[in-house]
Amino acid sequence: MSQTKASRMEAACSLLAESERRYLLYQLAETERANLDALMDQIAAWKLDIPSSQVDEDLRQRIYVSMVHNHLPRLADYDIIDYDLRSGDIVLAEGFEDIRPLLDQFRQTEDEVEIRQLPPL
Repeated sequence: MSQTKASRMEAACSLLAESERRYLLYQLAETERANLDALMDQIAAWKLDIPSSQVDEDLRQRIYVSMVHNHLPRLADYDIIDYDLRSGDIVLAEGFEDIRPLLDQFRQTEDEVEIRQLPPL
C-alpha cells in the first residue's frame, strides 16, 4: 500500500473515531443537509444512548461547543462538510464520498447490539 493511501486511511479512521462526528455524518448521509441547532439533542442522545427528551441544556451546550470548536472545522478541513456558523447550516461536501464506505461500516457495527455491549479495550 502506498504512503498516500495509508495516510488517507489513517485520516479517515481518525475523523470517524469521534462519536459526535460519526453521529453528525450519519444524519447528513440520510439528509445531505442539516441545521446544527436542530441536531444537538439527537447527537447528545445518540452519544449517551438516552432518549432525546432527556437531554438537558448543559449537555446540549457542551455538544454544541465541541461541534463548533472541534468537529465541524476538522470535517471541513478534509472537505467532508461545508458549514455556516451564522445560520447553523451544514451540508455534505465532495470529500464525503471518500469516507462513505467506512462510515457505513461504522454504522453497521454500531447497530449490532452485541458489539456495542463489549467492554472497552
